[in-house]
Amino acid sequence: MRYADPAMSRVDSLLSILAQQGANELRLGTDREPRMLAFGAPKRLAIPSTPEDTLRELLGEILDAEREKTVRAHGRLDVTYEAPGIGAFQVRLTARPGGGFDAVFLRNASRRAALPPAEAAPVALAHPPARPARVHLTQREPAGAPSPPSPLEPQEPPAPAMALLSQASFDTQSPSEAFTGLVATAIALRASDLHLGDGAVPVVRVDGALRRLGEHPIELLPTLALSPAREERLARGLSVDLSLDLPGTGRARVHVFHTSEGLAAAVRLLPGAAPSLSSLHMPVPIDDLADLPHGLVLVCGATGAGKSTTLAALAQEALRRRSIALTTLEEPIEFVLSASEASLLRRREIGRDVVDFPAGLRDALREDPDVLLVGEMRDPVTIGLALTAAETGHLVLSSLHARSAASAVERIVDAYPPERQAQIRVQLADALRAVVVQRLLPRARGAGRVPCVEVLRSTHAIAALIRDGKTAQLHNALQSGRREGMIVLERSLADRVQAGEVRVEDARAVANEPASLALYLGKGEA
Repeated sequence: MRYADPAMSRVDSLLSILAQQGANELRLGTDREPRMLAFGAPKRLAIPSTPEDTLRELLGEILDAEREKTVRAHGRLDVTYEAPGIGAFQVRLTARPGGGFDAVFLRNASRRAALPPAEAAPVALAHPPARPARVHLTQREPAGAPSPPSPLEPQEPPAPAMALLSQASFDTQSPSEAFTGLVATAIALRASDLHLGDGAVPVVRVDGALRRLGEHPIELLPTLALSPAREERLARGLSVDLSLDLPGTGRARVHVFHTSEGLAAAVRLLPGAAPSLSSLHMPVPIDDLADLPHGLVLVCGATGAGKSTTLAALAQEALRRRSIALTTLEEPIEFVLSASEASLLRRREIGRDVVDFPAGLRDALREDPDVLLVGEMRDPVTIGLALTAAETGHLVLSSLHARSAASAVERIVDAYPPERQAQIRVQLADALRAVVVQRLLPRARGAGRVPCVEVLRSTHAIAALIRDGKTAQLHNALQSGRREGMIVLERSLADRVQAGEVRVEDARAVANEPASLALYLGKGEA
């Protein structure tokens, strides 16, 4: 019996580790730790044992109802599974007499041996999710099925800028097998983040909710396998930021820091390449922002709103559409961007390639860029340099922590002393082209999250309000600017609720003006 499907199963992230380690066999089972073997020799795979519900979630339709019935009736079932980009595996599914089951994946290869008798050697991930997670196992979904989760997941840069260290301090980091195993498990559960603490059980964030990953605490430093220079930095009481390439899995941004309970790490899980704008499922089009010849485009929202994802998608779209030189300033470098034959890409990491954002922006103005991607505008110097770059013929894409378009304008102005604020308002009125404010809400049906946005676009009226300090009137201008591609957050939330994509209680929780949301919901207009 052959099972082959081009869509990715949950187990593929574990099979990719098997391929990386030169192994050929993966053994999983209910309430048992996974085992990985290289032609009989055990390989390390540090993943906690898996309860039955989580193992079912991991296997997806490899163990569907029909196959499980066959396994229960005959004791075992052999199938062939085609892992996209990895190859074919012989899979033996075996039922246990007392309940539970085991799965053995044996990679097809010239040195392949016969499948061994099924034994207790399995996967155990974590507690089962509150809602069943969606697994894409077929290319086409039935009519009426919810659309796939948006890849617009939180990607924010860490807060403080680091002092420039020697290149040796930022040597290429090779993730440990323990860390890679934890990341693979988190990705199999569709997590956006992985939280690690010394002597604590790992925790993942799935669709915005936290859940423990197994029951076994970890030792943080051996799991991370940091370089001596990074460990020395931690010993001095400082934090460490790094990004890791995980072949076959994607990328991870890691922030290691001190807490009252000891060291901890926040790991943001990233896809291998920047997503396309169309894959973000934005409620209003914003792809034209990539074509702007100059000016400032801000992507705003709280931590976890997907700002970095949108910035990367806009930058990738600009590289695809235009013949440009694009320079990025990031802390650390996150998504993989790809330049076309007609474009040029220069990526600089804060703390490794340049001391801080202001220094990077000063350098960039001498490097002939057309587009600048600035990870975050954090301080008056960075803001001032970004505005100058936008005024002098460059397109500047950047992020800012703000809850609304009006608060983004006020935050920029308030970064300066009162005697300079009038000048900054004039600069901002002239340079600003768009503000995109994001929220990510859980889907009402199925797994994943849905983006809701507020979009402000520069018009003569908008620029006049900013220049004259009438920020409070921006909301009214947004409400009447639908024809220019503008939308207020509450209208975007109401549209998602009326389409059945998000729950009304989730929309109320993130609305800036609940009364306006209620008004839009009451009207029921498209």
